[in-house]
Amino acid sequence: MQPYKEEFITFMVRSQVLTFGDFVTKSGRKTPYFINTGNYKTGGQIGVLGEFYAKALHDSLGKEFNVLFGPAYKGIPLAVTTAIALEKLFGHNVNVSYNRKEAKDHGEGGSLIGHKPIAGDKLVIIDDVVTAGTSVRESVAILSSVQGLCFSALAISVDRMEKGPQGISALAEVSQTYGMKTLSIVSINDILAYLHNRPIDGKVVLDDEAMKRIEEYRGKYGVEELRG
Repeated sequence: MQPYKEEFITFMVRSQVLTFGDFVTKSGRKTPYFINTGNYKTGGQIGVLGEFYAKALHDSLGKEFNVLFGPAYKGIPLAVTTAIALEKLFGHNVNVSYNRKEAKDHGEGGSLIGHKPIAGDKLVIIDDVVTAGTSVRESVAILSSVQGLCFSALAISVDRMEKGPQGISALAEVSQTYGMKTLSIVSINDILAYLHNRPIDGKVVLDDEAMKRIEEYRGKYGVEELRG
């Protein structure tokens, strides 16, 4: 596992974004772990988060893309902070585009802000997590009128590697439906491999008991890792 992935897992624990216990997901599943990206709330945290996205994108795609698209609303700050980090870390100056939830009928009008994608652009959709793929479908619908636009990839922070309604993971469904590469900074496999019985700031957050509960949960809902 690359060092930045290990650093990101520690970062999530320290930011209280990754926690273990008893939770219920939006789909109604009872889950023994929870990822709440809304807990990134300081300028320092958001700046560091952008650097992790930038490293994952550079690791997977190099400089073979030129637009980051952030779906409203969570994707907007992610696109901005990642673009800053790409330029800072790799000298990769990309365009940033994002959408409004409702199109304006005055001023510049429309639903897109920032760079307006054009033919030949290689675009990456950037989001926090993907459960049902709703934001991806909405993003593709918004941008589908641009002839010659290449959807290079979908980038998220954590791949939970869980079955959706179709019996495959949300990322696999995105890849199959839209023919785009999918990538995450880390997967749940990475998290379990790194955190099991490892102390973070003197405390073990994933002990044998918690690990057993997660393995039981994944026995019901887990899928194999996708490499798009």
